[in-house]
Amino acid sequence: MENSVLHRANTRGHAHHGWLNSYHSFSFSSYYNPERMNFGVLRVLNDDTVDAGMGFGAHPHRNMEIVSIPLEGALEHQDNIGNVTTIRHGDIQVMSAGTGVQHSEYNHRKDSLVKFLQIWIIPNQQNVTPRYDQQTLKIADRHNRFQQILSPSESDEGVWIYQDAWFHLGRFDKDFKTLYTLKKEGNGVYVFVLNGNIAINQQELSDRDGYGLWDISSFDFTAHSQDAEVLLMEVPMSL
Repeated sequence: MENSVLHRANTRGHAHHGWLNSYHSFSFSSYYNPERMNFGVLRVLNDDTVDAGMGFGAHPHRNMEIVSIPLEGALEHQDNIGNVTTIRHGDIQVMSAGTGVQHSEYNHRKDSLVKFLQIWIIPNQQNVTPRYDQQTLKIADRHNRFQQILSPSESDEGVWIYQDAWFHLGRFDKDFKTLYTLKKEGNGVYVFVLNGNIAINQQELSDRDGYGLWDISSFDFTAHSQDAEVLLMEVPMSL
C-alpha cells in the first residue's frame, strides 16, 4: 500500500542570516522538528540563497554524501583535498566526506545572488577516503523527460555516491504526462518542485513543495504549467 508525506513550501524551516536566506525541508541547525528529521537516507534538503560575494567559511564534514545543485549564479568551492572549482547552473557537485573533509563555499560573483540546493545523503559505507566530483549537465536533455544526474555507479549518467540512490531533473511542457518507475525495490522518492505546478498521482504540488512516496513501484507525473521543473530523489528508506 502506497505511503506518502506532504511538505508544503510554507511549512519548511527558515533561517535568515543577512547574507544567507535558507529554507530547510528537514531539521537542520536551529530548526528542529522531530517529525521532519529525514526521508529515508535523505537527511538534508536546504534551499539556499547567498548574497553577492558572501558564503560559508571552511567547515568540516564526516561520513556524509553532500550534493550541491546550483539553480542560479555561480558557487566557488575550495576544500582541503586540493579542489578549487566553480559550479554554475547546469552543474552538479558531489563530495563524499568519509573520514573527514573541510570545505568552503562562496558566491563567486560580486553583483548577483547565488541560489543552490544543498543535499545530504547518509552513505552506505563509512569512513571512505574523501573524494570530490562535479559534472556539467546538458539542460536540453531534461526537456519532457527525467534526466538522471546522480546514481550509485561510476559508469552511469551523472555523478555517483556511496548509496543506492538516483536523482533526476526534468523540465516539462504544460499537460505533459509520464511515468516514473523506481530503480530499486524498497526505495522511496522525494519529489521537490523547483518551479510551476505538477501532480504526482492525484496529489497537486507547486513551487518548492516536497512530497515523499514509498511502498510503490512507480507513479504518474503530470505537468500543469509550462516549464514546470522538478527534482526527483529516489533513496533507500532504511537507514
